[in-house]
Amino acid sequence: MAETPALRIGTRASPLALVQAREVRDRLAAAHPELAADGAVEIVPLSTRGDRLTDGPLADLGGKGLFTQEIEAGLAAGHLDLAVHSMKDMATALPDGLAVPCILEREDPRDVLIAGAGVGGLDDLPAGAVVGTASLRRQAQLLYRRPDLRVVPLRGNVGTRLRKIEEGAAAATLLALAGLNRLGQAGDATAALSVEDMLPAVGQGAIGIECRADDARARALLAPLDHPPSHRCVTAERALLAALDGSCRTPIAAYATLGPGDEIHLRALVARPDGGALYRAERRGAAADGARLGADAGAELRAADPALLAGFRVS
Repeated sequence: MAETPALRIGTRASPLALVQAREVRDRLAAAHPELAADGAVEIVPLSTRGDRLTDGPLADLGGKGLFTQEIEAGLAAGHLDLAVHSMKDMATALPDGLAVPCILEREDPRDVLIAGAGVGGLDDLPAGAVVGTASLRRQAQLLYRRPDLRVVPLRGNVGTRLRKIEEGAAAATLLALAGLNRLGQAGDATAALSVEDMLPAVGQGAIGIECRADDARARALLAPLDHPPSHRCVTAERALLAALDGSCRTPIAAYATLGPGDEIHLRALVARPDGGALYRAERRGAAADGARLGADAGAELRAADPALLAGFRVS
């Protein structure tokens, strides 16, 4: 029997990204005993441009592709077999020849507030408090609800951002609960925010696994790992993003859930970065129609204020 070729998994080199890549490796080994042997699966950490450029807002540095370009280049060139991504980091359109056939079961998609003692939620932040975040989505929703707050850029991995809050760089910040859960640091959260208070990013909490579109072996290996309910929900959210031509300059949020009868419920919004305007849309329908529902909700949001979206587009 021929020896199984090594499977090479590309990932960012951050602590959270490595945890996610190891989860994929372990799931592959559980589903395919031939991949459980030492050396059968290799994790290849890569430093992306987004990891190296930490001083400015993502929108000014090139957007979401900053966290995926180097990994996707290795995948397209054949140096990697799979790539593990946080779906919220994925650009709206994938590079030609690549596909995401597998999305793991989604973690808790909510954002959490990280703040000092005596703060139990957004309304408890003192008037004029400084909140650090590099996310225009979080900034826009925060300022829409609390226009008295001051938002300043705050980037870095989870550990870096937590340390900056401890050092007084800002009174509070917002992080994804999914990342804290995967790192075993959920106890660092001050409060989990409901999706009504802070609608998540498209794909937040979901891990996607990318491969070459024509790689039949990779697709077969990934098939048992795919979680269809999560995949359908993320598909609806990303269809909305595509309809809005969303970028890192566009404060867009969307969250889809599956209910009884396999009905999908999609909630979405688009806002001005300064919180001066915020538009919402909702759709319900069959999960199989998720992509259409997402596109339809996106069309509604675009029509609500065409100048708003046109102003955010990146040339």
